[in-house]
Amino acid sequence: MRGQAAADTVAALIPAAGAGTRLGLGPKAYLSVNGRSLLRRSIDALRPHVDEVIVALPAGLSPGAQADLGDVRVIVGGATRQDTVYALLQATSACHVLIHDAARPFLGAATIHALLAAVRETGAATAALPVADTLVRATPGGEWLQGVPRDHLWAVQTPQAFRRLELLAAHDLARADGHAATDDAGLLARQGHPVRLVPGDARLFKVTTPADLPLAQAVARVWDADGHA
Repeated sequence: MRGQAAADTVAALIPAAGAGTRLGLGPKAYLSVNGRSLLRRSIDALRPHVDEVIVALPAGLSPGAQADLGDVRVIVGGATRQDTVYALLQATSACHVLIHDAARPFLGAATIHALLAAVRETGAATAALPVADTLVRATPGGEWLQGVPRDHLWAVQTPQAFRRLELLAAHDLARADGHAATDDAGLLARQGHPVRLVPGDARLFKVTTPADLPLAQAVARVWDADGHA
C-alpha cells in the first residue's frame, strides 16, 4: 500500500517481532506487568489517538496470542527491526505514522500529543530526554578512558513520528546502501532531514534486561492506580 497518503490520517506502528533474547523470557512484547502485557499496554496507550494500529509479530505465534490484541491489524515481522518497520510502513496508507517499541509500555497522552503536533510542523520528531548521567569512553577492558561532555546530548526514546512517505523513501535508500540504523529517526537524519526532539518521560524507559522487570512492575502498579490506559 505505497500509494498516496490519506490526508492527515495517523497510524501507530508497533514492531514487536523480536525474540527478546537479552531478557531470556520469550517474545518480550508478551511479558506481563501488573496483569497486562507490554504490547497490550502500548496498544491501549496509542489507540485513542490514531486512526489505526498495526502490530508486527514473530512468525509462528499461536492465534490465541493474537486474539488478545483487540482492534488492531497484525502482520509478520522481518529478520531485523529495520525490516519489520519497512513492512509496517508498506501495510498502511496513513499520512503520518507513530512508530513505538512495545518494550516502552508507560506512554502518556501528553507525549503522543506533542509528537503529533511536532510532526505536522517538521515531518519528523522523536521523544527524547536530555542526558543526566556522567558519560565516559572506556577501554576494551572496561577502564575509564575519557569523559564525554553531556551538553546537548539526548537519549532517544519512542514513539517517533514521521510523514510516512518520507520515512519510506529513507528506508528504500538505506536498503539500497546496505545501511543499518538503530532507529528510524536516524535514517532521516543521515539524509539531512531535520528531526524535532520532543521532551519524553523518564517513565518511558525500555524493558530490556531482567534487571528492568522489578522497576517495570513497580511503575505499572502506580501507573494503573493513576488511571492511565
